[in-house]
Order: sequence, then C-alpha cells, then structure tokens
Amino acid sequence: MKKNLVYFLLVASTLFGCQPNQDSEAIETSPAVAIQAPINGTYNVVAVYPHNTTSFTQGLIWHNNSLYEGTGLTNQSKLLKTELATGKALQTLSIADTLFGEGITIYNNKLYQLTWQNHKVLVYDANTFKKEKELNWNYEGWGITHFNNQLIISTGTSNLYFVNPATLAIEKTLGVYDNNGYIASLNELEMIEGKIYANVWGENKIIAINPASGQVEKQFDFTNILQKTNQPITTETNVLNGIAYDSVTKAAFITGKNWPAIFKVTLQ
Repeated sequence: MKKNLVYFLLVASTLFGCQPNQDSEAIETSPAVAIQAPINGTYNVVAVYPHNTTSFTQGLIWHNNSLYEGTGLTNQSKLLKTELATGKALQTLSIADTLFGEGITIYNNKLYQLTWQNHKVLVYDANTFKKEKELNWNYEGWGITHFNNQLIISTGTSNLYFVNPATLAIEKTLGVYDNNGYIASLNELEMIEGKIYANVWGENKIIAINPASGQVEKQFDFTNILQKTNQPITTETNVLNGIAYDSVTKAAFITGKNWPAIFKVTLQ
C-alpha cells in the first residue's frame, strides 16, 4: 500500500510540474506610447520698437494697451509702464535695493512682481504702482502669469506651480516635458490662446505648453532675431527674456535683457 502511494505521488508531481505557469503567461506589458515631438513654429516680425538697453528685462506684459516691464539685478530692479512707440517710461517704481526683481503679471487689477531669491512676491495696485502687500514664496521666483483663477509661477526648474492669488498656496504642480524628457530652466511665462508660453533661460527658444498635461506642443526658435532685423549688438546685449501678448491683434511682443528692441511678432 505504501509502495502504491509513493508511485501515485510521483506521477502526480510529475504531471503538476508539466503544467504551464499561468501567472507568468498572464503578465503582459503594454507597449509604451511615444511622446510626440513639439511642432516647430514660425514667426513673422510685423514691427520693431525701441527698448531701453539699461533694462535687465525679467517680465513683460501687455495690459490695457500699455506695456509693463519688470527688471532685475540688485540696486537696479524696477517696475515700468512704457510707451511702446518711443520706449519712454511713463511710470517708474524702483524696488528695494536688496531685492532682485523677476517676472510680473496683472490679475484682477493687481500687479504681482516676483523676486529671485528673496522669497517675496510684491503686490501693487496696477494703476498707481502703490504697493499693497508682500507675500511669501518658498522657492526662487522666475516667471509668472495667470490662468483662470490661479497664478502660475516658474522657479527655474521643469515645474510650474499653480497657486492661489491671495495666499500663494500651491494648488497644482505641473511638470513640463517634451519627447526628450523634462525641460529645466523655465523662465518668463505668458498665456497665449490657452497655452502657457515660456522662454527657456539661456536659449533662444520659446515653448508652448499644454496647461493640463505639461507637454510641450510647439517651439519657436528666435536665434539671430537681432541680426535679422539689423539691430545693434553690444557686449551688454544679454539673453532672450520677455514675452507679452496682445489678444486683440493676436500678436506677441518679444525682447531680451538689455536688448535695443522689442519685436512685435505673429506666431504660427
């Protein structure tokens, strides 16, 4: 009896061992979906306006048919309202010498100005430039715009932060990427027709970002725009920085730090 039992167990184990591994066959990986490369957009220069070459441009916005500019560097940072045709400052406010000004935006008639490493956001009445309050910001400040009822802030990384305008509490973090991965050094921001436009610091590139997914859908190369329009270039001429948008004429304004010109362009 014991001999028959041993034989039965031997046969059963052999048969069991021949069964396919159902668990291993059930595991299948879905094929990765390739991320589409950004479309290479084009632009046309429709006008060229003078720009103060002493302005270390950090933020640029078009509001109520006027151009507003925030400039940087300690002891030099300003807030300006400028006459586009002449480049003449119509309104000027110098901020504290210890602060390094960065991007600006206007939301609900309040003008927000970032500072670089001071962890402060300055809030003004947009008409008078009277400072109303300072808000604390835990990261560096680079660029700022607004979308719906939120401000969007860049910090020089690949992240954009959607924040509450009253408190700067972060309500959403968006990683920005293209087919090659995440994109660092996001800087000046502007909303254009439902997309977030950002310049990449140190490059002549402006990218258009889907605000829901963070994917870069289009990119524009502004390399040699100064040379193409026969604008003077000096040792003071610095990097591309400054995007504003006129929703009435559907045109953007592009400039850079210490550039001699502001370019009105149409983007395709």
